[in-house]
Amino acid sequence: MSKQSFEGWFTDPYAVHEARWLSDGRPTKLVRDGEVESYDEPPSGAPSVVPERIEADPSATNGSDLIRADDAERTDPYDSPSQVMEALDSFGQSGLLDVRHPYSEDK
Repeated sequence: MSKQSFEGWFTDPYAVHEARWLSDGRPTKLVRDGEVESYDEPPSGAPSVVPERIEADPSATNGSDLIRADDAERTDPYDSPSQVMEALDSFGQSGLLDVRHPYSEDK
């Protein structure tokens, strides 16, 4: 197998399953038979066949269609100060929250 950085579903280079996920050009334990995905560690030894890509390259769109797990950490999805004020206003309107200072004299 060449040393290119392949990523995605390929025919199983060990010919054990229909497909095996390759990451950075190396076979992983993620396999697929039909629509069923499971885990099976790659056998020891060299692959017996050259893997062929069976699905489109996920990086073909430069990842613009993918959502990363850490995307939420990059921006604040809420306008925090206004969200807090809206929450306090809603409690104040319902009479559930006394927004006066706890040590104030006008109770």
